[in-house]
Amino acid sequence: MSIANRNRLAAIAALIVLASVFAFSAKAAPPSQPLRQSKPSLTFDAFFHAVDIAAVRMAPDGQAIVIETERPDYAHNRFRSDLWLYRISTDQLTPFETSGYASNPQWSPNSRWIAFTSGIAKHGSQIYVISASGGGEDLLTYAAEGGVHSYAWAPDSKTIYYSAKAPMSEAEKKQHEKIWKDVIRYRRDLRSDNIYEVKLPPETAFSSTPPKKSREGTLVAHTARWVAQMLVTRDGKTIVYVSCSRRGPIFITGNDGYKSHQVFAVDLAAPSHPVHQLMDIKAVAGNLQLAPDGKGIYFEAASDPDRYADLSGRIFYEPLTGGTPTRFAAGYAGSFQSYTITADGHLVSAGQFHMNVPIYEVTQQAQTELPSRPGEYQNLSMGKTSPRLAFVYSTLTSPSEVYLASDWRHPNQAVPITHFNTSLAARDLPRGHSFWWTADDGVRVEGMLIFPPGKYDAKHLPMFMLIHGGPEDADVNHWEADWYQWASLAASQGWLVFEPNYRGSSGYGDAFMSRIVPHIVSRPGKDILEGVQALIRTGYADPDHMAIGGYSYGGYMTDWLITQTTEFKAAVTGAGAIENTANWGNDDLSYDDTYYLGGLPWQNEKAYNEQAAVWQMAKVKTPTQIVMGTADQRVSTCEDFLLDRALRAVGVPTEMLMFPGEHHGLGNNPWHGRIKVREELKWLRHWTKADVQTVKEAHPES
Repeated sequence: MSIANRNRLAAIAALIVLASVFAFSAKAAPPSQPLRQSKPSLTFDAFFHAVDIAAVRMAPDGQAIVIETERPDYAHNRFRSDLWLYRISTDQLTPFETSGYASNPQWSPNSRWIAFTSGIAKHGSQIYVISASGGGEDLLTYAAEGGVHSYAWAPDSKTIYYSAKAPMSEAEKKQHEKIWKDVIRYRRDLRSDNIYEVKLPPETAFSSTPPKKSREGTLVAHTARWVAQMLVTRDGKTIVYVSCSRRGPIFITGNDGYKSHQVFAVDLAAPSHPVHQLMDIKAVAGNLQLAPDGKGIYFEAASDPDRYADLSGRIFYEPLTGGTPTRFAAGYAGSFQSYTITADGHLVSAGQFHMNVPIYEVTQQAQTELPSRPGEYQNLSMGKTSPRLAFVYSTLTSPSEVYLASDWRHPNQAVPITHFNTSLAARDLPRGHSFWWTADDGVRVEGMLIFPPGKYDAKHLPMFMLIHGGPEDADVNHWEADWYQWASLAASQGWLVFEPNYRGSSGYGDAFMSRIVPHIVSRPGKDILEGVQALIRTGYADPDHMAIGGYSYGGYMTDWLITQTTEFKAAVTGAGAIENTANWGNDDLSYDDTYYLGGLPWQNEKAYNEQAAVWQMAKVKTPTQIVMGTADQRVSTCEDFLLDRALRAVGVPTEMLMFPGEHHGLGNNPWHGRIKVREELKWLRHWTKADVQTVKEAHPES
């Protein structure tokens, strides 16, 4: 149900907390005194040229930062990923690797080299190494089919370990083809990973162009599963890696039970490099980092290790000798999202609490909020010998930029070091504030209201409710700019955008998140509709011009809510299931379906049926537009076809857009997401008859 991770980040803006509401911008003039337009409006084309900041990595010596950006390349029908280098001594940001395919940068421990992966090679993503002082780059690996899955530097800065799919010998390939032809044996043909070692070439071997021949890695260990992340201990004697289910050429098989991620250690000092398991985690674990003393690792998980549940983000410590992981700041009511470790061993983490994501110093006992501005801090990074802290920061009215604080204890004193989204920051961006209401059972629920420019806090506006996915996610005070997060664009077109953080959302505590089990759509659905009624009572929403939409779990909720009310004049939905049994069987992450619905289909048949919109489709009256990626493995396309047929069967206007080759995240071709939102805006305007702008598009070529 979760959409792929995404960065929702931006630059700092001044924000004022109002007495009546927790506002995210200064109080505007009353509606009768509209603000003068001193900035150009946010256009459709400007919105879809936003730059996403995917990674921030500070050098171990704290003297430089490598930054990964992603932006649409409409001329070539793809997203391009580039690397930039910021040198602190000169305060200069320069393009570093601009092929458009570079990602996942990692500094060598001595801060002299930057490794990264690039998909430009014909055999999948490979590792390149480039000197941090400039000069040529070198193709370090040439892995077998499928490319490199993960990699890590050794402490000597001369060796890199990487994982790749275990290859088949030529004899094995011929034998397989002879017996099976083109038949795929589901699961049996999925191959696990090997871990290899590769040495850097002499410095004189680096040239201005990649070599024609790359180095073959030396086999270190064989693993039973896919290696998602790895690190090497400070003494160079152990590789620690986190593994997940094996992935094949057609399907990501997911996990049949709750065992999601496991952590293993490879003993490099012993003959034959034996592998032993450190942890069997019934959760999705990630962001492994070595503890400063070298005796253990930290990791993140949005669950407890001994049982699977979609809960608040947690940080754990695990000794390399094994044992039970220790949770840090267990009493925190928010959700930790990313962390870094200071030179003197302090743990610093961003954490979402309600509508903001500040920075905390985290200990085993508690968390202490550091001086932070309202907004969202993300992608925290520090070196090993410097107090500097780099991060990405945003607010609703401040698009994404990287900031640098000279002292990690004072992130509020950080200054911007990038200007990727300056043109967006110069526009008249919509402002908003939070909105609280009380559910029927007395629980307080929060949402975000985003107003059209010049109409801050105005009343009786056409309302578009955009429901976030997950459900273990939340809409917060941050900048959003893509096909999935387009509230600011909709507001700029004239809509009051309502983003509800219904039960199941993160940042409000574990009890708030878990109360949707097994009422996966009915309980959050009540929260959302009660929020809509509160907006009508307070006069914000025009009840005659309301629309609804969402993608992924937001699509689930949209599909459900149009069976519960006819108040919405139009709906836009994507990748949302309207039944649960087939969706469980087709979902690549079936363990979360099982959790949310209280068991397997035959263990809780009642919930699987009661929480399925398909059985209530006869009540739908709302014209609905559907979108889907034809290669979606998270929510099967059969759900979209089922919804389309059901709507047509009951005589409800519907249209479906299919994006070829796209998976759940629509990450292949930027035109697809752009067209999605363009047509959704048109659909909403047509069926609601709302007084909002017509979409104007310049059809960019670059």
